[in-house]
Amino acid sequence: MAGWSLHAGRAVALPAASIDTDQLIPARFMSTPRDQGYGRFLLHDLRYDPDGMRVVDMPLNRHDGISVLVSRRNFGSGSSREAAVYALVDFGICAVLAPSFGDIFAANAANNGLLAGRIDPADAEALIAQLAGGAAEARVDLVAGQAVIDGKATAFALPQTDRAKLINGWDDIDLTRAEGPRIAAFRAARKDAAGWSWPRAPEPPDPPG
Repeated sequence: MAGWSLHAGRAVALPAASIDTDQLIPARFMSTPRDQGYGRFLLHDLRYDPDGMRVVDMPLNRHDGISVLVSRRNFGSGSSREAAVYALVDFGICAVLAPSFGDIFAANAANNGLLAGRIDPADAEALIAQLAGGAAEARVDLVAGQAVIDGKATAFALPQTDRAKLINGWDDIDLTRAEGPRIAAFRAARKDAAGWSWPRAPEPPDPPG
């Protein structure tokens, strides 16, 4: 997975609270092989009516090239399906800004290159109002912790571990490997301080006969 620190794209608002993982990708699509992409399933039942026709006023149907979403609280709640993040990423979404996220969704997002940036509820409402007319240019800076949408700068909160994952293109295993020297130093110090607790090497077997 490639890391990133700066992103320039276009933003739209999804002015709803608790957009959950079942909405982000309905379960009936999850049998599709991952290598076929999940982007076409993103928010399927909000983007298409029961007859399979595109919902004209749905923001993701009205505008092309959208890569930043602004939404309300509890984005990504619901089940733990990682496919919800796959659907966003495969569609081309690079960042979601909202006041809060489902915990598992946020962890899955960081492991797959998607920013789940927490913004103040008042800032979310201001951006949603600003985007009411349609899409706007957006720039996201992970290092500064700031998104500029249609010229308005908004700070977002992000755990440092998630920031490191996104910038370096890491997952949890890569994050652990990055601490290799500290882990080795701790292991050596622990062995010196509490050698009695260290597993002993196995005794060689007795010679035959």
